[in-house]
Amino acid sequence: MVYWTIIFRAIFLYIVILFVFRLMGRREIGELSILDLVVFLMIGEMAVIAIEQPNDPLMHTLVPIFILVIIQISLAYISLKSVRFREFIDGKPEIIIKHGKIDEKAMKRHRYNYHDLLLQLREKDIRHIDDIEFAILETSGSLSVLPKEKTGKAGSFTLPIVLDGNLHLEHLQMIGKTEQWLRRELKKRGYKNIKDISFCSFHDGRLFIDEKER
Repeated sequence: MVYWTIIFRAIFLYIVILFVFRLMGRREIGELSILDLVVFLMIGEMAVIAIEQPNDPLMHTLVPIFILVIIQISLAYISLKSVRFREFIDGKPEIIIKHGKIDEKAMKRHRYNYHDLLLQLREKDIRHIDDIEFAILETSGSLSVLPKEKTGKAGSFTLPIVLDGNLHLEHLQMIGKTEQWLRRELKKRGYKNIKDISFCSFHDGRLFIDEKER
């Protein structure tokens, strides 16, 4: 009977965990935040304990699992509403290489060494650092690499200057613009309040604006 109980628990908890992960949203393994990883490890550990201890009631495992799910979904909802909270939980992407120049201070801040950098560049078939226009260390720990354009012109990438109604002054500085310039350009297009904008970026001399859904 003990073996049948273990088999039943293994199958049952497998189905429960599949349901739980689908409930928490679709994210690739490489895109998991620290919070996601902690929750997944805790759920997996609780499931293993429940299988190894067949005499312990299943509710002792199911209750904490669903408490973690509720916490995780609640934090995800707060992250959608608050940029500051999202950055506190997940951190912010960091530019490691800009126009072929390595930012050593940024690497030190994230305890990211040259071995890590070169390894991830090799995985992306990048042979020379001076071939890179931008390399961004994402919040998941993966490295996004944008090679230099073959024309020799300096390239760029999308920087949100407004995200979820919040102004990103550091991104404005990176593109050489000011808050006054942005507000003036938005007013020309009929946007009086930045809070009404879901996403705004500036590229090739043009503003891309996406309004919040009402």
